[in-house]
Amino acid sequence: MAKTSQINRNKKREKMVAQYAAKRAALKKVTEDMSVAPEERFSAHLKLAKLPRNSSKTRIHHRCELTGRAKGYYRKVKLSRIKLRDLANFGQVPGMTKASW
Repeated sequence: MAKTSQINRNKKREKMVAQYAAKRAALKKVTEDMSVAPEERFSAHLKLAKLPRNSSKTRIHHRCELTGRAKGYYRKVKLSRIKLRDLANFGQVPGMTKASW
């Protein structure tokens, strides 16, 4: 089980990303548009830099939904390798069976 402070910090980042997503997307669109005047693009860069760091999507770390473990994460099922194996052994993951040959 991961530290609750790490899990809470990640949840806080997810909320902040959702809150600033539209504003960040609009500013990025202006900075990438070459038909806009260079002064406007530069001011958009400055506004983008003034947004909180945790509002960036890249600051979010993938964590297991059950335990909060950060490493060994499977994106498709949003679980860590350990919990995925436990659930698969008990037959709780549809379509997944234990290999035997």
